[in-house]
Amino acid sequence: MSKSKLTYPDEGELVIVTVHSVKQNGADVTLDEYEDVTGFIFIGEIASGWIKNIRRFVREGQRLVCKVMPSRRDGSSLKLSLKSVSEERRRDRLQQWKNEQRALQLFKVLSESQKWESEFASNLQSELTQVFETLYGAFEEAAMHEGSIIDAGFEGGWIQPFVDLAIENIIPPFVEIRGILTLKVETADGVETIRSALIAAEKISSSEDEIEVHCYYDGAPEYRIELRAPDFKTAEDTWRSSISAVVSIIEEAGGTADSYRE
Repeated sequence: MSKSKLTYPDEGELVIVTVHSVKQNGADVTLDEYEDVTGFIFIGEIASGWIKNIRRFVREGQRLVCKVMPSRRDGSSLKLSLKSVSEERRRDRLQQWKNEQRALQLFKVLSESQKWESEFASNLQSELTQVFETLYGAFEEAAMHEGSIIDAGFEGGWIQPFVDLAIENIIPPFVEIRGILTLKVETADGVETIRSALIAAEKISSSEDEIEVHCYYDGAPEYRIELRAPDFKTAEDTWRSSISAVVSIIEEAGGTADSYRE
């Protein structure tokens, strides 16, 4: 469970490799994410222009990001290109790989702490990866929105420990909170009062602080509230402020307001 072992890379795919040996005409590498798959970077694919000393560009044990070139799937080494990968794509792909390694380590810690049987852990890892594309994607979604794992159709006692671990260890690009408001105002201008309350909640939004609050009509007396914030503390503070703004206006008009998180 230390690595996600795939079958075989596709042509044009960016792969993480480790240099095994350096020769005069290129470098032999192993593909970190694939079982028993090796590759070769011809010297002409290492860098543009004439290369006087290949070891100025690659060395044994170095981790690189390469592009898979057209080659025959006859069991021989893959042809790879180092020079075809831009610096931006290299950074992004390497960060993706690092994220997945971190996710695998977190999953291993969780599996051991929960005393999961190896078959259960392996199947769960595979299912999460299928649904969220990567294991890190599953952790990230859980960190951004606590209900995402359940929303994806999963169930079981393992979900809460998984979510807790994600919240503690993953820094998501943003955090989402969703909930339902039940609002009742039995007056002639009740509809307008509810509208004013929801607008007050949305005014908590701040482009400067990267906070978004949106309210939607689900069918009276229920209204949906969704918010997005850059971190957990801001999200929780925004939730409390938004609910407080709604409750204050509704109760002042003699109505009732209840809320719950999804």
